[in-house]
Amino acid sequence: MTHSKATKGAKGAIRPRPAALAEFTEWAGERYGDLPALRAKGADPVSYAQLRDTVREIGRGLMAAGVAPGDRVALLGETRIEWTYAHFAVLAVGAVVVPVYPTAGDEEVAWVLQDSGASLVICENADQAKRVERVAGAKPVEGVAGPGVRTVPTLLMPDLAALPRAGVTLADFLARAASVAPSDLSSLVYTSGTTGPPKGCRLTHANFGAVLDGGAEMIEGGPGDVTYLYLPLAHLLAQLIEFNTLMFGGELCYFGGRIEDVIGELGEVRPTHLPSVPRLFEKVHSVVLGLAESQEGGRERFDEAVRIGVLAAEGRLPDTDRAAYEAAEKSLYGLVRGAFGGRLRWALTGAAPIAPQTLDFLRACSVPVYEGYGMTESGGVVSLNRPGAVRYGTVGRAYPGCEIRIADDDGEVLARGGMIFPGYHGNEAATRETLDDEGWLHTGDLGRLDEDGFLVITGRKKDLIITSSGKNLTPLLVEHAIQQSRYVSHAVMVGDRRPHPVALITLEADEIAGWAAREGHELGERPGLHPAVRELVGQAVERANAQLSRPARIRAFAVLDEDFSIEGGALTPTLKVRRKAVLERYAAEIEELYAKP
Repeated sequence: MTHSKATKGAKGAIRPRPAALAEFTEWAGERYGDLPALRAKGADPVSYAQLRDTVREIGRGLMAAGVAPGDRVALLGETRIEWTYAHFAVLAVGAVVVPVYPTAGDEEVAWVLQDSGASLVICENADQAKRVERVAGAKPVEGVAGPGVRTVPTLLMPDLAALPRAGVTLADFLARAASVAPSDLSSLVYTSGTTGPPKGCRLTHANFGAVLDGGAEMIEGGPGDVTYLYLPLAHLLAQLIEFNTLMFGGELCYFGGRIEDVIGELGEVRPTHLPSVPRLFEKVHSVVLGLAESQEGGRERFDEAVRIGVLAAEGRLPDTDRAAYEAAEKSLYGLVRGAFGGRLRWALTGAAPIAPQTLDFLRACSVPVYEGYGMTESGGVVSLNRPGAVRYGTVGRAYPGCEIRIADDDGEVLARGGMIFPGYHGNEAATRETLDDEGWLHTGDLGRLDEDGFLVITGRKKDLIITSSGKNLTPLLVEHAIQQSRYVSHAVMVGDRRPHPVALITLEADEIAGWAAREGHELGERPGLHPAVRELVGQAVERANAQLSRPARIRAFAVLDEDFSIEGGALTPTLKVRRKAVLERYAAEIEELYAKP
């Protein structure tokens, strides 16, 4: 058994982790034994030894079913304990995991299955299996040459442990796992495809190992710690959290399956670690702010509590504010920490920028949130804020083992290290565009490094807008400024080859409803047309414009009737805006904005 970087375990000794993920559960079972590893809602914990044994059973069943090293095995399902069992078992038999988002449209599912060459799909339930059968007759993605989707065998996650294992001994399984090399392909993870069909990112066992080694240096954890996971396991970040939690001997707790129950479940699980997208943190901020605004003078007291809380977090609380701080600890800070379970000491946010005022609110309440940056092609990590090295407004310093530099010609962020993928599946042209001869990954993001090495992301190269007067504008900065309003869900800047920028804006429905109730407004079926709503959104645009250079300021905006969604085609499964789809769908609204004097 070959091993890599040493990891301190429950028994106090130092034992290196396996160099290939195929032996991960064998190592973890030996290392942590009867400690709790996994827990589904309402169920007893699963120990590390039980996890190892379950993976052995499923792995032997997959081998008996004919799964060979290098075979592509797709996983289609929500985040649940059976996903983890399937994940580790597929890796253990030397096959390649192909995660598929359960929220992806039929066309995208069909494309991933056909492009990856999946020989088996492990589905969450019978409904997903029927879906695979349905898309097997679908046409290839429009505009993309390909063989078409063939019929792919399916298995159900709940049935995996009962697979026949005749003819495959435990020794056979262990030998298969030991034969997997760090350089072997581990996963084929498809990008969200904002501008075209998703591309399959080839990730090796060594890529994952580099990320895990860096995490051991940056993320404190050990037996007794609990990670709450609600992010989709089809997303690379969730898989990294899965590995990292189990590497340090923690317990991975899965959400109950309903996203609206997440905040309530946090109070039940009482996690020490919480990976999330910004929206969860921003939602908590909005709810607390709404409660404050419902009371006379509440907003002023809220703002003052945040102010002195930030001072305390920075070690600058004057004695004159100490009594007010202690009062706010009872009326605000402690209650917010309690909403997250009361034990949270490490929360991660990524995938999109988080509102600065939300970070200030959480920092004031002693809820530690660390913002990071990465992409599938970088193994999910490039940079990360960490305890003792945090700079708000940045995405942190380079992740251990990763180099960052900024391209001299256009300001693109470049990254290099052991976690960088070797290329796209079946797409050499795209690989050459993304990886240069010196191993630098061209991320496509624009950014800068400050004097202390903290990375600031300023935009996306492909989204750069050039107005008809030749001004270069970065939509990300403008859109993020508008979205700092709790009443705005999404903002999309428009202006390429136009005289000036305008914006398409969607509403945060719950916040608008609460505001309307407080103000006594009847909004009707199209809230965006109500004058008071237009004025409210206009104020958000004005505040954003005050932060922007004159050429970047929004001259006009349209409030759309519905928010963007995955089902509607405006968002990817990772909740990124499909800019091209939005511009095409709302072309009439855009033309109307430019027709106004």
